Amino acid sequence: METGNKSEAFAGRPRSLKAVLMCGRMVGEVDSFLREFLDEFYTEQDPRERALMLAEEPPLSDNDRQDAYLAAVAEHLAMRNHLGIPDWTQAPSRFLKRPFFPAGLESLKAILLMESPAAFRRRMIFVGADPLYRPRRAG
Repeated sequence: METGNKSEAFAGRPRSLKAVLMCGRMVGEVDSFLREFLDEFYTEQDPRERALMLAEEPPLSDNDRQDAYLAAVAEHLAMRNHLGIPDWTQAPSRFLKRPFFPAGLESLKAILLMESPAAFRRRMIFVGADPLYRPRRAG
């Protein structure tokens, strides 16, 4: 998992979105590693380290929704924390061609269309207003 980031793994948690995907591939699911990454990101106080955590592009997978979602995560975190948006998030392969509603509930679609943060909405991923909430996040 070495990427040049001074501490790629802290207590076994991924410290980059690339590591999230790589760990997820080994286990067969990405969601738990993304939650651990978010905990690491939110507890990191150094803006330079936070930027490094988003900078390295995760390899494309065979799941276009996952590829777009990771880009939305990086863009959203960068915007929210006044960091530079990584260039890799703007690649056409990081955008969906059809709408995706991860919640899967038909009754929520109208709300999600309005609430989704811009980084998700522009990739046609429709989520709640705070899709990356974690209890450890300050503010």
